[in-house]
Amino acid sequence: MKYDRILIRYGEISTKGRNRNKFIDKLRKSVRLALAPFPNIKVESSRDRMYVLLNGEDGIDIIEKLKNIFGIQSFSPAIKVDRNVEALKQASFELVNSLFKEGQTFKITPKRSDKTFELNTEGINHTIGGHLLENIPGLKVDVRTPDINLRIEVRKEAIYLSCETIQGAGGLPVGSSGKAMLMLSGGIDSPVAGYLAMKRGLEIEAVHFFSPPFTSERSKEKVIDLSKKLAEIYGSIKLHIVPFTDIQQTIREQIPENYSMTTTRRMMLRITDEIRKRQEGLAIVNGESLGQVASQTLESMFAINEVTNTPILRPLITMDKTDIIKLAQEIDTLEISNRPFEDCCTIFVPSSPKTKPKREKVQHYESYFDFEPMIQRAVQEVETIVVKPVDEQPSNFDSLF
Repeated sequence: MKYDRILIRYGEISTKGRNRNKFIDKLRKSVRLALAPFPNIKVESSRDRMYVLLNGEDGIDIIEKLKNIFGIQSFSPAIKVDRNVEALKQASFELVNSLFKEGQTFKITPKRSDKTFELNTEGINHTIGGHLLENIPGLKVDVRTPDINLRIEVRKEAIYLSCETIQGAGGLPVGSSGKAMLMLSGGIDSPVAGYLAMKRGLEIEAVHFFSPPFTSERSKEKVIDLSKKLAEIYGSIKLHIVPFTDIQQTIREQIPENYSMTTTRRMMLRITDEIRKRQEGLAIVNGESLGQVASQTLESMFAINEVTNTPILRPLITMDKTDIIKLAQEIDTLEISNRPFEDCCTIFVPSSPKTKPKREKVQHYESYFDFEPMIQRAVQEVETIVVKPVDEQPSNFDSLF
């Protein structure tokens, strides 16, 4: 039997109170964006459920898209049936019979949201179960570990049948928690941080620091490809590419070598904060994990954070590198991150960077040079690209520039 719709369950959204509709609207927008390649589908939502009406579209491809959408706890391919016992019996038979293989077992899991329906849950079990056992030779009941679990949900408008529950990505719909800037390098950590931030409902705009000729066009391409992976969640993502060569060279000339990394991170944070203001974001997200490298010690964070009062979110702060790598594999960014093209964070690295920099010392060193005009110039010269998922990109990469 061919399913005609997909029933979506909300998960954490269901715990929301008066603002639940706001979260449902964000989820509906995410679903519509993700399913834009399927023009015939229709998305309907209520306070308790959302439905994707297939209207002849390929359900298998749509299921793969839905698995990556934050805010969905689970979903089931389903059939809508009129509130009629005979229609329910016939549809249940057709669905189970289409899935049944010799020797398999089944059970029925009824949910009677509308108590006015003529059969209660026990009656649904007895009536539909008996009908299936009579008409499908070899079918047996197993209420513990059935091969086929026929879910029957009775609602006011109709009855919905399904036999499969597929886990969703969980979390909150992208955009329901506001907008933040993601400091996106070409490494392993920052794309994972962006993914986790989006899972908690943040709309992400990425900021990448580009230092030609010390970093190549291939490193830029690498970051765009990472952005494409993140764009698969929401349909598109803005990528702000910051020209950083002049600032990095000035830092190298003006700041003592062992403090150059601290000042570099401070300048990056100041620029990201300026972009955040222009884009009306509310926070900055980065891929820092406590103690992983010299710039990610608590002392370094204390010295670097001074340049902004904007909230800095660090989704990976307590994670081990092995756990971050595992998650990068799951979201399919690891291979891209491992491409051997340097980003600006890996050039001009001092041989002995300060792991416990003093805030007053870095202030003193920076006081000899006015970086503000360079920061403003870099912000003015930012290149902004709207990146879409791989399957929606133009075939010619050069057309992005």
